[in-house]
Amino acid sequence: MKISLLKFFLLFSSATIFTGNLVTSISYDYSASIECLVEPPRPQYGGGIVRNPEFNDGLKGWSVFGYGQIAERTSDTGNMFLATERRRLSHQSVSQKVYLQRGMLYTFSAWLQVDQGNTTVTAIFKTAKDGFVHVGAVEARSGCWSMLKGGLTAKSFGPAEFYFESNNTSVEIWVDSVSLQPFTEDQWRAHQEESINKVRKKTVAVQAVDANGHALPGASVTIKQKRSGFPLGCAIANTILENKAYQTWFTSRFTVTTFENEMKWYANEREQGKETYTDADAMVAFAKQHGIAVRGHNVVWNDPQDVQSWVKSLPTQQLGEAVNRRFNSVMPRYRGKVIAWDVVNENVHFSYFESQLGQNASSIFYQQAHQLDPHALMFLNDFNTLEVPVDGNVTPEKYLQKLRQIQSFGNLSRMAIGLEGHFGRPDISYMRSALDKLAGANVPIWLTEVDVAHSNQTKYLEDILREAYSHPAVQGIVMWGAWHPQGCWRMCLTDNNFKNLPTGDVVDKLIFEWRSDNVTATTDADGLLRAELFHGEYEITINHPSSNSSSMLSLTVDSASQNNNVLRVMI
Repeated sequence: MKISLLKFFLLFSSATIFTGNLVTSISYDYSASIECLVEPPRPQYGGGIVRNPEFNDGLKGWSVFGYGQIAERTSDTGNMFLATERRRLSHQSVSQKVYLQRGMLYTFSAWLQVDQGNTTVTAIFKTAKDGFVHVGAVEARSGCWSMLKGGLTAKSFGPAEFYFESNNTSVEIWVDSVSLQPFTEDQWRAHQEESINKVRKKTVAVQAVDANGHALPGASVTIKQKRSGFPLGCAIANTILENKAYQTWFTSRFTVTTFENEMKWYANEREQGKETYTDADAMVAFAKQHGIAVRGHNVVWNDPQDVQSWVKSLPTQQLGEAVNRRFNSVMPRYRGKVIAWDVVNENVHFSYFESQLGQNASSIFYQQAHQLDPHALMFLNDFNTLEVPVDGNVTPEKYLQKLRQIQSFGNLSRMAIGLEGHFGRPDISYMRSALDKLAGANVPIWLTEVDVAHSNQTKYLEDILREAYSHPAVQGIVMWGAWHPQGCWRMCLTDNNFKNLPTGDVVDKLIFEWRSDNVTATTDADGLLRAELFHGEYEITINHPSSNSSSMLSLTVDSASQNNNVLRVMI
């Protein structure tokens, strides 16, 4: 038997959720530990559809995968788990057969340990029709338990078998607290709506009073949203500078932007010693004029393909000096004019500067960036962490390892996670699980370059934006759709006449959906009016039949606002 004091429930209670239709489902559990624990918690959702998820019944429901050997084990505290012994092949492990239903979204979790050292362990589903589907990975260690959290959306009906794989065949893989929980699309959407109501809205209470502080029933109250509180934006190119139609289309929708190329080192110093910021300066001024925040993208790029040839030709000492000049050129120039910097772009995938300047190059760069701009967020920014689970170089676990490495170098208090989001066909279940895992770092998370290259582009873009916006850990979204007359990189939102494409229509639909309707109502017997509002900036007007005057005030609703905190307004 399990010792219950050593395990705790992460299971959320069932809830009835209203989203136009009444949908009864288990609430989604957004928790995902990034700590290595002495004992594993109880499985999420009680194991879901997994049989014998805690091995209380020995091997019942479980099989050997890949002709390996498995054994029941019991810890010193009485916790039971399974171990795969004498592994010779990467895929030899414990497994269980399940039946997948097309269109269902599955969230998967397990707690893993190895008997020596540490190694990456991946959860894989062997399916009848769709091959081998990777659903998540974790860095398993000896001496403690690590949580693997992943997900998959079933593409077809049929039997499947999940198992655990590690290229390190010298270790035993220990498994416990396994869970596989299915959700319908309606239930998944209900989770999103539930989360949006919780993390993107507040209930505001306005009370009308007279000069003596007495409540005024029947006062007329109008509440209008002037600006969204959630940063939603799109990349721009220098093509916007002389194109009024582009400017109008863009500024009527978005509150944040990233420059596609104009602030990159190869654009600012194509030839050594010949700096130019003409386009970047003009674009910063344009953004400021229209109240649009700017993300600085990027200071340096760790992919050698995007490093200028003259930079790559420099000896080590001169390279270090050139990088230092770059930091001291671009960052002070735009200090106070940008809200964030992609400091070392794609440094989870690539390591050009580490290969030339030492393994702590990125850490040194982020420390310098913190000193040069004391208020902006400092982002890692990389691709495929959300997009595909098969890129082992940049799993959530690998991303967090890089973040921890940089954070351990000094007091870097303004670090943030940037997830590019260059999608083909997304797996929304995997995307959510990856965000869950990254949220454990407790730093801001943005999707920074979202686009979709697929024949079903419009639907997938909507799916991705809904999932990102609804996730409690996501604090901003920027799409990668800078307009050019010859076309965009992978995804356009508008045609050359600045009429929306279907992708642009989706964006407009969501912008409208994520804004509060104008409120026009009267106060109750206590002079109160309550309204549920999206985060944002509001203008409130109040008047009363007994008075010839009216009161107008501005209100900001955000995550720090208190629900039902009464705002008293004298008429």
